Amino acid sequence: MKIGFLGGGNFGGHLAKLLTKAGHDVVVGLRDVTQSCSANVYRVMSLEDAACHGEIVIVAIPYQACADTLPSLAQFLVGKVVVDATNPLRDDWSPLPLGESDSAAEVLARLLPSSRLVKAFNTIFADIMVEDRIDRAGHPVTAFIAGDDVAANAVVAHIAASAGFAPLITGHLGNARYLEAMAHLNIQIAVVHGGGTNAGFVYHQARD
Repeated sequence: MKIGFLGGGNFGGHLAKLLTKAGHDVVVGLRDVTQSCSANVYRVMSLEDAACHGEIVIVAIPYQACADTLPSLAQFLVGKVVVDATNPLRDDWSPLPLGESDSAAEVLARLLPSSRLVKAFNTIFADIMVEDRIDRAGHPVTAFIAGDDVAANAVVAHIAASAGFAPLITGHLGNARYLEAMAHLNIQIAVVHGGGTNAGFVYHQARD
């Protein structure tokens, strides 16, 4: 599939590399294309070009930059599956409270009302997004997914599985509130309590 990334930092770059190796046609969009590395396995273009390129577009810029960045790209994202991989964080990684009745994903859905918004990948550290770390003792790291569009959720589950993750669709977009809380917990364990970022959630459901 054609996948565009908005943002190519540590997180976006790692996920883009995984998806490129999985056979997808990946373009990473940057504000400044001169910051790209020649060793990248994916192509680097402007944010606008990446938005145009992708059948699926993954938002990998910081949440606090979305309100300024996304409205100008909305015209290129009409009808497309847009994946919100952000978390509402301050610069020091502490939570940016949005209240019990909202989430970063729902904010982005309001910024991009003509897109098919799905929450995914936000509970996974960039350090896990390498081939030899996705598998945890025989169980791949879970990619939790939330969205109101059933078909869009399925598309995101497909690309997550192609990258080596175990996709789990949790239901409607409002469940992003819980996924973002999980990400905050992950950060607390890893950063505040010194657990480190070579860790991830594995939702293991026993089958009879």
